[in-house]
Amino acid sequence: MRPRDPLRDPEPLVRRVYAYVAYRIGDGPDAEDVTSVVFERALRYRDSYDHRKSEPIAWLIGIARRCIVDAVAPTAEPMAEPPAQAATGDLEEEAIGRLTLRHAVERLDARDQELVALRYGADLTARQIGEQLGLRTNAVEVALHRALGRLRSALQQPEPETVPIRLQRSVRI
Repeated sequence: MRPRDPLRDPEPLVRRVYAYVAYRIGDGPDAEDVTSVVFERALRYRDSYDHRKSEPIAWLIGIARRCIVDAVAPTAEPMAEPPAQAATGDLEEEAIGRLTLRHAVERLDARDQELVALRYGADLTARQIGEQLGLRTNAVEVALHRALGRLRSALQQPEPETVPIRLQRSVRI
């Protein structure tokens, strides 16, 4: 009996993997490159896929997690600030909303960022996330609930402004 091909319908898988990668490292050329590496590795190791252990998307997200670690060097610079000139109308509001969400997600710790990316970027279920992280489904649901609570709090708080140290010292109350 021939094993099932995990890549027989690649289009939806590519979209979900890209969405996950974009949540983790930002969208654009870097996310496209990492997504390409994921599918190159998947093609190379497709014979090792075991449909009894996980669904193709969970297998691919596991590969993507390793590719992201490989791609993001410790010396990587933070994401660039949004351009000063913004679009008008609904597009402007949508862009501001996305940037606000992105900055709020960046303020979460690494574990919360990973949970949000797996759930909403890769569109994995709590069970699939548990398989990826080696956690029980219930633990994932609780952790995700708490992460979303912290994300809501981050969205309600204004971003901290950086004040030079010499200015902080010169202010007397």
